[in-house]
Amino acid sequence: MISLSAYRRDWTGNIRADLLSGLVVALALIPEAIAFSIIAGVDPKVGLYASFSIAVITAITGGRPGMISAATAATAVLMVTLVRDHGLEYLLAATVLAGLLQIGAGLLRLGYVMRFVSRSVMTGFVNALAILIFIAQLPELDPTRVPMLTYALVALGLAIIYLFPTITTVIPSPLVTIIVLTVLVVVMGWDVRTVGDMGALPDTLPVFLIPDIPLNFETLQIIFPYALAVAVVGLLESLMTQQIVDDLTDTSSDRNQECIGQGLANTATGFIGGMAGCAMIGQSIINVKSGGRGRLSCFVAGIFLLILCVVLGDIVAIIPMAALVAIMIMVSIGTFSWSSIKNLRDHPRSSSIVMLATVFFVIYTHNLAIGVLVGVLLSGIFFAWKIAQLFRVRSEITADGTHRTYIVEGQLFFASTEDFMKAFDFREAPRKVTIDVSRAHIWDISSVAAVDMAVLKFRREGAEVEIIGMNEASETIVDQLAVHDKPGAMDKLLGH
Repeated sequence: MISLSAYRRDWTGNIRADLLSGLVVALALIPEAIAFSIIAGVDPKVGLYASFSIAVITAITGGRPGMISAATAATAVLMVTLVRDHGLEYLLAATVLAGLLQIGAGLLRLGYVMRFVSRSVMTGFVNALAILIFIAQLPELDPTRVPMLTYALVALGLAIIYLFPTITTVIPSPLVTIIVLTVLVVVMGWDVRTVGDMGALPDTLPVFLIPDIPLNFETLQIIFPYALAVAVVGLLESLMTQQIVDDLTDTSSDRNQECIGQGLANTATGFIGGMAGCAMIGQSIINVKSGGRGRLSCFVAGIFLLILCVVLGDIVAIIPMAALVAIMIMVSIGTFSWSSIKNLRDHPRSSSIVMLATVFFVIYTHNLAIGVLVGVLLSGIFFAWKIAQLFRVRSEITADGTHRTYIVEGQLFFASTEDFMKAFDFREAPRKVTIDVSRAHIWDISSVAAVDMAVLKFRREGAEVEIIGMNEASETIVDQLAVHDKPGAMDKLLGH
């Protein structure tokens, strides 16, 4: 648990930068929240209310200060079928249930599963998201939809973003970009796409409501698969973004608390008419690069978002989309791990395959969970293969040929059991055989079965067999699962 003094510092340790970065993030959240609402097939207000609610609640209850959470594409795409077949009320109910599942994951301390995500998978995840962020901007750069002036405005926005920090870093350059391009477009009267063209902004505060659905088992059958998918994908993206923000800020954070915070945010959001969400890598990087470090930045982003939509909606509506596209291109460029391209030549081939496979499947499916799952599975397969290569068995025999000792070295598990069995000459069958496992570790049921088979085959040939040097953990699993010293073991072997 975080101490009270540390929690207070998360709110008050970086006030000016958090306020400014929160404003920038709020502006960047508006078009994305509207776009994600359209993806899910609901009114833009659903995404905007969700972004406000999730940002504010995760700022208070989350485990990663400075990380931005809101409505996201990763969760929106999972709700499309539910909304189409059953309507908005079922989406709200699924959002509440997804939040409860995430709270349960946090209480069960499932945040530790992130330790099984390798650096190669993380790099692939980051690169895939960078590419997806850029691809998401292409509709706003389509020459059949936007005037050529848009390209000049985007170029100007990028120039401001990268050059303004050489003058001063007091004001975040993305905020300057938004102000300059908006003033320029209004003064010159240029006809370009604006935030207002994305959809109507809400003009009232959200209100508490209970989803209007039947409270029965049939409803649970409908919403549970969607809620589970949203909970898993949401936590996966949040925890991976949390790791990235940890690295960017050289700080650590509480994964299990983040699970609980995300769950509380989604549960509450479903009761005010919002859709489910999670952490957003793009906005989190905008926040960090704009100076945001504390909980205040995410809280301010949510509050500003609501104020901008409800109170200053007319002003926000005239912001040119070119300014926000420039910001998101900056995020895409800054997110992509450019060193990973050079490292393809230097890193082990297996690591490069894992990274590229993660990128491919995330982009191909537009599903973070599938891409990361493929990466984790490949990492596990390559790791098991490497460990299996470090396994060997050598043997020594006494001068009179009556006692052979097999010395096992390495990890004995399902991938190395075949090499283990091939190392023994069962037909030789001296009077005594010793299997020395003092330099080995027995891991699983496959390795225990291999030990059983070796012992019983030697005994079938008339040899006395002794296993020596077993460490405590190996001895525990062998005592629990092995059958070579139990009655009828030889009959079972012969029965096969």
